[in-house]
Amino acid sequence: MNEFELISRYFKRDAPSARLGVGDDAAIVRPTPGCDLHMSVDMLVEGRHFFSDVAPRALGHKTLAVNLSDMAAMGARARWALLSIALPKANEAWVSEFAAGFFALADVHGVELIGGDTTGGPLTLSVTILGEAPSGQALRRDAARTGDDIWVSGELGLGALAVRHRLGWLNVNDAELLAAATHKLEYPEPRLALGAAMLPLARAAADVSDGLLADLGHILAASGVAGEIWAEALPPLLEARRMEHIACLAAGGDDYELIFTAPPSRRADIEAAAQACGCRVSRIGRTLAGKGCALLDAEGRAVKLDKEGYDHFG
Repeated sequence: MNEFELISRYFKRDAPSARLGVGDDAAIVRPTPGCDLHMSVDMLVEGRHFFSDVAPRALGHKTLAVNLSDMAAMGARARWALLSIALPKANEAWVSEFAAGFFALADVHGVELIGGDTTGGPLTLSVTILGEAPSGQALRRDAARTGDDIWVSGELGLGALAVRHRLGWLNVNDAELLAAATHKLEYPEPRLALGAAMLPLARAAADVSDGLLADLGHILAASGVAGEIWAEALPPLLEARRMEHIACLAAGGDDYELIFTAPPSRRADIEAAAQACGCRVSRIGRTLAGKGCALLDAEGRAVKLDKEGYDHFG
């Protein structure tokens, strides 16, 4: 296949909500009246963001999922995507499976592919996602206030556990746990419904992609507040919490969960909204006056970790 055959066969689909979709020099979209347009881009590079032997269907899913997670963190509805792929070779079987994984998730969330690019080169995947939310109502990183509760969705640490097991840094003997961790790594679930439900309830939010402490740190710095996280309140990965497990929970990355702050008066509303979305949430800390973030054990002592999150240049 050449570039245009590949696009036509596997990636050209109808995009009814776009004014103009795949096939021209640029796509044309019209946001819903009364909504702000949200845009984000993420890149996945073989060997840095995913293992070379990952199934192409799983990779198609994750390529879109990590971008949908950014929309969820803003409380936005995802609408359109542009996909760029660098491929070592045009392997039809691989491309077919990748596209199947990508579009299966796109269809779940009503996302239309409206353009992109393909070229030869080391396997690299990039999606630009466009979404929208009611004007002026986005969840931002700079809106946390002193005294807010800190919440996180879902389970933490599973993706990091799978990566560390694969690299030989941590041995996981529990086959059921390892299967769950691998699934979380390869098929993260973007929390779009929860993000939208938090628009009237939460103050600030981010998605947990590089690690809980690292991504919370962005909220705290942007908002000019400090924070404390209670290690015992983190969504449990294992009952026996050795230091390496705490590191996965607090700084492992590859979670694609939401972390957000909200006034204590909203606790019951947040739990009810999360239950309606079918998503677990955990209250794991609070914001304080000052700078930085402390991870505390059950006795209130600081837990020291080697790093707070994933370094893309490390």
